[in-house]
Amino acid sequence: MTEHVAPSLTSTRTLDVSTATFAADLSGALFWEEQRLLVVSDLHLEKGSSFAMRGVLLPPYDTFATLGRLAAVIARHDPRIVVALGDSFHDRTAHERLSPDDRNAVAALQGGRDWIWISGNHDPMLPRDLGGTVADEVTIGPITFRHEPTGASGEIAGHLHPKARVSARGRSMERRCFASDGMRAVMPAFGAYAGGLSIRDAAFARIFPKNGFVAHLLGDRRVHAIAASRCY
Repeated sequence: MTEHVAPSLTSTRTLDVSTATFAADLSGALFWEEQRLLVVSDLHLEKGSSFAMRGVLLPPYDTFATLGRLAAVIARHDPRIVVALGDSFHDRTAHERLSPDDRNAVAALQGGRDWIWISGNHDPMLPRDLGGTVADEVTIGPITFRHEPTGASGEIAGHLHPKARVSARGRSMERRCFASDGMRAVMPAFGAYAGGLSIRDAAFARIFPKNGFVAHLLGDRRVHAIAASRCY
């Protein structure tokens, strides 16, 4: 599901990965105050146009919506560095389908800060004319940022689009979430049209073999930390 969060709402929940402490933002971004670094994952820009080329018609507004949400979280935190953790574009040619306005919006977001595009499985050959720096992965202090999680200590990755289902007040809710055990984390997809994978899937058991991780669910007004064992 896609959540629309007012720009004034911020999360006070912290999320530790190795020796670094991040603020878990309701948008699905992480902010590392010590480094003034913002990380987002799986923007999947131009997913709508990708589906349209295959005859699946979706409203063509996902890139506009995703960049708008990204602009809001950047305005909240004013990062010095932005890391986009791969699958920023839905396919290998998606960047070519950006409208002039959307391309200008990306350039404006990059202004005055370092921008790192991590290559993903959807966009393994990112062009060099997008602005910023392209890398397979990057390590800053104790943290390694990469697209596909390996389960290594000190890793922040994306790719799996974690979501969790919980019961609350007699009803079931499914939300995007961060998955973390304090030593590694998998980020939710940031893109407006990006789907999700249940944290009960075997893919997460390979990253967190003891199932002792926490789902940090993106609620309506705050981030809720719930043991993965309580989710279904």
